[in-house]
Amino acid sequence: QVQLAESGGGLVQAGGSLRLSCSTSGHSTVRYAMGWFRQAPGKDRAFVAAISRTGGDTIYEGVVEGRFTISRDNVQNTVHLQMNSLNSDDTGVYYCAARTQDWPMSAVAHDYDYWGQGTQVTVLL
Repeated sequence: QVQLAESGGGLVQAGGSLRLSCSTSGHSTVRYAMGWFRQAPGKDRAFVAAISRTGGDTIYEGVVEGRFTISRDNVQNTVHLQMNSLNSDDTGVYYCAARTQDWPMSAVAHDYDYWGQGTQVTVLL
């Protein structure tokens, strides 16, 4: 079983950037398609981005496309989410998730098998 640990969250001014990381242990990251989800206060967990096992395919939720970039390093067993041009709507707890099925890619939380504990991102106006 793989364990996931997010890092890199924090406070940032609107318009700023953050880079989240998700490290895996237990199994190599290359076994899994990976995704990022977020949960704003009082809202359901929502899809942000996903990346295939090899990193050759990515999908994004519409409002983050062009601002966020998901990437992975299967040697370092790490997945990153580079977030630019942050705004207050990006505030929330960000979760890393792993999925044993690689294709088709999924934006559905229920399709992911393993989850991290989350890291808080707060964008200040």
